[in-house]
Amino acid sequence: MRQSRVKAKLAAGEPVLITTLHLIDPSLYEMTSLMGFDGIWMDMEHHTYSLETAAGLMRAARVGSSDIIARPAKGEFMRMQRMLEAGAKGIMYPRCDDAKEAAEVASWMRFAPRGRRGFDGANPDAPYLSMPIDKYTEEANRQTFLTLQIETPEALEQVDELAAIDGVDVIMLGPADFSILSGIPGQFKHPLIRAAKEKIAEATRRAGKHWGCPAGGPDDVREVLDMGGRVIFHMADIVMVKLGMEKIQSDMEPLGFTFNDQLRGR
Repeated sequence: MRQSRVKAKLAAGEPVLITTLHLIDPSLYEMTSLMGFDGIWMDMEHHTYSLETAAGLMRAARVGSSDIIARPAKGEFMRMQRMLEAGAKGIMYPRCDDAKEAAEVASWMRFAPRGRRGFDGANPDAPYLSMPIDKYTEEANRQTFLTLQIETPEALEQVDELAAIDGVDVIMLGPADFSILSGIPGQFKHPLIRAAKEKIAEATRRAGKHWGCPAGGPDDVREVLDMGGRVIFHMADIVMVKLGMEKIQSDMEPLGFTFNDQLRGR
């Protein structure tokens, strides 16, 4: 069975760097994984491609060393199981409300005796009927990991209970939704965001778990690392493409080129 790069590095006390890919060209997944990023965040909460497409992208990533961290929508337990069978090592579960929901998510992710995940050894994670059932289920439990997203002020108040659940490996602050629901949309430097990070850091330290959040640049990354966070989510392909296109425009405009840029100034 493929070993989790993220879990191995966290066990060694090392930070992990995960980047987001929204575009669905398999070459992009292949290149990112060959470049050695620790993980690729595959977001199927907000994007529209199918599990069949996702499985092909995961297959492309397997040529390198990156883990796939797949995000289903809230409550999509069966879809989450299929993501694991297709080869995802991590599940990022959004909008987790309370310890009861966290325990249910953890249960769907792990085989008995730690959970109640259903068995099918004919998929890439087994891989393809190549492992005895007992060895496969034991190793799958060892190599998969669960990241719970805290995205509401109400969930933040229960972070100690969430972090204490067996099977929860990482607590992640979702700063965008958290800021919106806190009445400070997009104010990522606001004291409420800093306080949320501190609360999560303390809760995970007490529970012996890991935590992380998206970080926009080296200073943001350093802040998380200094607070004990070890899971960094940084940048996305769509952002990098847009920045690159804007750079072309800024370089060419002084030479007389014009653009019918319908996004500029919005």
